[in-house]
Amino acid sequence: MFDEAETKIIEQQWIDIFCKNKIGLNIKQYKWHIFCGEGYPSIEGKLAEEKYQKHNSPNYIVMSNEGEAFLTDEKPDNLNYQDSYVFPENFAWTMAFTHEEGWMGPYFAKHKDYMRLEEKNKHHIKKLKQIELAKSKGWI
Repeated sequence: MFDEAETKIIEQQWIDIFCKNKIGLNIKQYKWHIFCGEGYPSIEGKLAEEKYQKHNSPNYIVMSNEGEAFLTDEKPDNLNYQDSYVFPENFAWTMAFTHEEGWMGPYFAKHKDYMRLEEKNKHHIKKLKQIELAKSKGWI
């Protein structure tokens, strides 16, 4: 669990990336309003869920709408009906789960520099797998 100060920094970074154009959108109530209000490009519903399932990261940050965040190496799969945001540490993409799922959300959005950041995530995962293999063979 990140402490309050760390969470505020993470939250502000998320807002700086995904909520630049927040005029007229009530992101103070729910950050995901940036997506339903078309303030940032995203995909919604089943397509968002499918895109999310295709993305992996060495670690995931899970941030609640209420201002709590934690880091996990396991991809969260079932955050239905909770206003939560899942994203890699480099913010390459985000998945916004909403309490309105089925009506509004979930939403999947990519960072403006997605290609470069996602390549870094894939490279990091590959390195971790190589280390795991080396350990299993007793090489390290």
